[in-house]
Amino acid sequence: MMRGQDLIDKLGDKLAGLRGRVTPNAEMDKITWFRAGGLAEALFQPADEEDLAAFLRAVPEEIPITVVGVGSNLLVRDGGISGFVVRLSAKGFGEAEVTGSTSIRAGAATPDKRLAAVAYEAGIGGFHFLHGIPGAIGGALLMNAGANGVETRERVVEVRALDRAGNVHTLSNPAMGYSYRHSSAPAGLIFTSAIFEGVPEDKAAIKAAMDAVQNHRETVQPIREKTGGSTFKNPEGTSAWKEIDKAGCRGLMIGGAQMSPMHCNFMINTGTATGYDLEYLGETVRARVLEHSGIRLHWEIKRLGNFRPGHAVQEFLGQLL
Repeated sequence: MMRGQDLIDKLGDKLAGLRGRVTPNAEMDKITWFRAGGLAEALFQPADEEDLAAFLRAVPEEIPITVVGVGSNLLVRDGGISGFVVRLSAKGFGEAEVTGSTSIRAGAATPDKRLAAVAYEAGIGGFHFLHGIPGAIGGALLMNAGANGVETRERVVEVRALDRAGNVHTLSNPAMGYSYRHSSAPAGLIFTSAIFEGVPEDKAAIKAAMDAVQNHRETVQPIREKTGGSTFKNPEGTSAWKEIDKAGCRGLMIGGAQMSPMHCNFMINTGTATGYDLEYLGETVRARVLEHSGIRLHWEIKRLGNFRPGHAVQEFLGQLL
């Protein structure tokens, strides 16, 4: 991996006209909610969509570009991330505005909770589930985030995105290719905003639904811990936490990482966990569940970056494949 300043120096004048912020050797543990992981060679926070497009045109194809959101559902490996990490700024991409009687346009950096609040204030129903998802709209669009029986895809009308060359694309709901916790939109696109459609609803009913979501989170999830939210997707016909519990992994610890005793599909950093601890714990759980029930759990948390030399983690610990 090239040192961050060397990478920036190599590009020289190509980055000169950008209005966003470029940071070499960015500490990803300051961004991720796990508070663990290595450095990004360089971090770019664009001022707005035009600035992002200019950046994409300036950076040669051979230099990797990785997009991250607020870091709530993200595990960064200890060897860090090669090339540039792009993180959309709240100022340039964090606005949500009502554009019709039941429609809202939101930037990709808008917190999910903010979109739910804007919908509530406008008397637009169907967004209460976002009140309980601790991420931003870009991530919700990418992984079809859902909670309380509702998914993002049910509200999406169209998504605006930039490709690696800085060209603008508009994707319809069908073009996003949504399925459970997944979008099959073309790889390499950076979502910048989206238009959503809700339904007319009484504000009191919306508020009651939002309160129910919040109460559920506070009652059953370790929301005050350093966590990445749900670790694994629910397998068909069962819940991930049930299979983890049956395999004896509730409260399981490796280093400073633990499967929460409160909700065992939540992985937490008890204070000293490294990226290696967290990923090794996750793969240990996957191996034990596979051995116990024959179910292959799939990660919901996004894992990025390079392993530290000698500290690679194999899927299912390389066993039972």
